[in-house]
Amino acid sequence: MPDFLTIPHLTWNALFDILIVAFFIYELLVFIKGTRAVQMAVGLGLIIAFFYLSRWVRLETVSWMLTNVLPYFVFAIIVIFQHEIRRALARFGQAPFFAGFSSINRNEFYDEIILAVTTLAANQTGALIVIERDIGLKTYIESGIALDAALSYDLLVTIFNPSVPLHDGAVVVQSGRVAAAACFLPLTVKPRLSKELGTRHRAAIGVTEETDAVAIIVSEETAAISFAHDGEMERYLDPDTLRLRLRDAFERKAAAAAPRVVVAPAEHRVDL
Repeated sequence: MPDFLTIPHLTWNALFDILIVAFFIYELLVFIKGTRAVQMAVGLGLIIAFFYLSRWVRLETVSWMLTNVLPYFVFAIIVIFQHEIRRALARFGQAPFFAGFSSINRNEFYDEIILAVTTLAANQTGALIVIERDIGLKTYIESGIALDAALSYDLLVTIFNPSVPLHDGAVVVQSGRVAAAACFLPLTVKPRLSKELGTRHRAAIGVTEETDAVAIIVSEETAAISFAHDGEMERYLDPDTLRLRLRDAFERKAAAAAPRVVVAPAEHRVDL
C-alpha cells in the first residue's frame, strides 16, 4: 500500500493535539463571524487557492509572482487585522473567573444608572456611560478627569448637565464607582455604519470593539437610549430592556437576542 494511504496509529496525544487545533479554529471562526475580517479572510483564502491552482495548471508567471508576493502577506495580515488581533489577545488574556461587580449590590447599581439615563433622556441631555467589565479601561480613565466617586443618580445627572465642564466626554464606571468623567474614547472605523450615528455613538461602538466594556448612550437630539456591546449597538431601548441588557452583560446570562443597530426613522437626526 502506498505511504500516503497509510493511516497512522491514533494516540491519545495525537487526539488531544487535534482537539486543541480544532478548538482554536472554531474560536477563530466565531470571533471573526459578522465582522469585516470575514470578507478579508475570504479574499486571502481565494488568493491562496489561486496560487495552488496556478501551480497545478502550470501558469509559471502567475505562480512565480504569487510565490514572491505571498510571504509579504504575513505582514499585510498583521497590518490589516491589527484591530482584531489586539482585541483577541486582550480577551485571551483576561481573567474569566473573577466577576468585576461581586462586591456591590447589582440591583442598586442598575437602578442608579437606569434612573439617571431615563432622566437624561426625558430632558434630551446627551450622555455616554462606559462600564468596565474584565478588560481594564485605565488608558481611557487617564484621558479624562479622575473622580473615584460612589456611583449615584445625582452624580451622573450632574456630570452630564450641559453647564458642567465634565459633560463633554464619557463617564467610565469601574467596580461600581465613577472612575472618571470627560474621557476620550476611540471612534469605530466600521465603514457601513449609519450616517445618523454621531461621535457619541461611534465612540461607544469603538470602545466596545477595543474592550469587553458596555456603553449606554443618550442621544441629545432624539432622546433615544442605546446600548453598545461587543462592537454592536441596539437603539431605542426602554428602561426594562436596558436592565435586561445590563443583567445579560454582568451576570453572564445568554442574551435573548444579539445586539443590533436598529434603523432610525428618516426624520430623526443623531447628535454630532
